[in-house]
Amino acid sequence: MNLEDILQHCTTKPGVEETFPFGPETLVLKVYGKIFLLADLENAVSINLKCNPEKAVELREKYHSVQPGYHMNKKHWNTVMLNGTYSRKELLEWIDDSYALVFNSLPAKTRTLLAPTT
Repeated sequence: MNLEDILQHCTTKPGVEETFPFGPETLVLKVYGKIFLLADLENAVSINLKCNPEKAVELREKYHSVQPGYHMNKKHWNTVMLNGTYSRKELLEWIDDSYALVFNSLPAKTRTLLAPTT
């Protein structure tokens, strides 16, 4: 899965915005102002994802391509190499988990405003 596919998946989620607070080479995806994914656009070989601390350790032990978050809080962030050593389904699940962690930490009123209507 490449970065373009990842971005296409992420931007369909409610409240997601693309920002560049660290310069033009680092894409930061946020939900209502809170980061859930970072990607280096010059060397699109990895992404940083927010993760539950226990699951973060579990993924690092299971996959060599999942490491503690580069330049991030290592307890809450993983750097995932985009090298295909895991399934597409797993990567999308990790991205969705990162988004959900941030989305669910938003105030209830904000979550209600962003929640898709059915």
